[in-house]
Amino acid sequence: MASLQSIRQWDLETDLLIAGYGLAGACAAIEAHDGDPGCEILVVDKCPVDLAGGNSRVAGQSLLISKNADALLEYQRAMSVPNPIPEDMLRAWTQAMVQLEPWIEERAREAGARYIKGTGFSEREVVREFPELGAEEAVAYTATILPIPSGVWLAFKANVERRPRIRVQHDTRVVDLVQDADTLEVFGAIVEQGGTRRSIKARRAVVMATGGFEGDLQMQRDYFGLAEAWPLGAPHNTGDGLRILQKAGAEMWHLRGFGQSGGIWPGFKVPEYDAIFMRNFFWQTFSWIEIDAENRRFYNETAELQLTHYKEKRHGHWVDTPHCRAWPVHMLFDEVTRANNCLIIKVMSWNPVVAGYEWSDDNSAEIAKGWIVKADSIAELAQELGRDPAAVERAVSEYNAACAAGQDAAFGRNPQTLQPIAQPPFYAIRIDPAIVCTGGGAKRNIESEVIAHDGRAIPRLYEAGELGSMFSNLYQNGSYLTECMISGRAAGRNGVRQPAWPGAAT
Repeated sequence: MASLQSIRQWDLETDLLIAGYGLAGACAAIEAHDGDPGCEILVVDKCPVDLAGGNSRVAGQSLLISKNADALLEYQRAMSVPNPIPEDMLRAWTQAMVQLEPWIEERAREAGARYIKGTGFSEREVVREFPELGAEEAVAYTATILPIPSGVWLAFKANVERRPRIRVQHDTRVVDLVQDADTLEVFGAIVEQGGTRRSIKARRAVVMATGGFEGDLQMQRDYFGLAEAWPLGAPHNTGDGLRILQKAGAEMWHLRGFGQSGGIWPGFKVPEYDAIFMRNFFWQTFSWIEIDAENRRFYNETAELQLTHYKEKRHGHWVDTPHCRAWPVHMLFDEVTRANNCLIIKVMSWNPVVAGYEWSDDNSAEIAKGWIVKADSIAELAQELGRDPAAVERAVSEYNAACAAGQDAAFGRNPQTLQPIAQPPFYAIRIDPAIVCTGGGAKRNIESEVIAHDGRAIPRLYEAGELGSMFSNLYQNGSYLTECMISGRAAGRNGVRQPAWPGAAT
């Protein structure tokens, strides 16, 4: 931390300083402005303006809507059994959830956007991930704000831009907090702009909403034990806030849970991009399999695992699919699947939505780039991959035999998806673990106050969004964006209620 005595002069001043301009940061700014229209609010973000929005911009834009607080309480408690959420926080969160929809609708109206029931990119009106745990009663429906992609983020960004007392400063990375070494009280922050460090006085409070660490591979290895994993969302989510809050004396939580709450999805990582492409989960044909490091199939590839955030039930528990333990993994497919399916989802994730990469509908451009390997036979394909040709041929033959029999005895694929890999040429693409987000960070309470090692709130310090998320195990679709709203609103509301610290006005 930087001490107050180390600051010779403040380069900038504001009442409330918000670090991070995703949905949580936007909600904090909106709530702070509306709670005290006279206050000055400064939002700083490490990204240039064209890359702003973080994971909120490239998520599926799903919003969980619940009308039954008691059922939602039981459902979330059941999803959190391996690492229980504090009961007082859980109860307050459920009450906030059932009261949230009118506020979301008002934000959509203010932005001139359309709020709808459903996901916006499929015909499903609701996704209930774990019915046996109570989803039917807890989840009324899924909602979103159009357009897709990015509709929720765009609506809240428009709300921020309509509020005159909110300033947003891009290309500004928070690197430290200014604190009292004994009490940990926060007085401002040190930021970096173009290689130069500047101090910002926060007369009332600082809100940390800088996202997670999914863009830092070493942190993935150290904090979650993943040898290789890549972000579906913002590649600049590299754990800045987590490091700062550790240094600030915060207690950490949810860094290594029973599973990645958002799941470990199949993705395509290519050298040209820092983020990873999300593999499609809407298939027209099914003449494809995946093989692991031992050249064998290892799970039910065509199960609708997107409906459980890539969790499958093993030994009575919902756990991450084994991609991150089976690596290297390759998807093998034939000409029929190549010609009839775009391999990626285009309506979410960083590369298509923000980086603007337009994956070809028939995958021909990606074959030409060498991202997809092509060969005239399975044996030749295996050689191109550096795999044992006989073993790969055996895996394909066993799968094709299951197709002929109309039954997948090994993994129970739906018989309707048992289509043989038979039409040359043949193709392969490496599957890498794709991370939605990371929930670990500083422990916080429902008021978004950051908790120190002694269990007390750190004065004038708040946290919101993915950084330090309350979710500790399983995740219900639509919960992360609504948690951004609830935690962001609490941080903004409570931050501007703080009186200016002594000497702040001088």
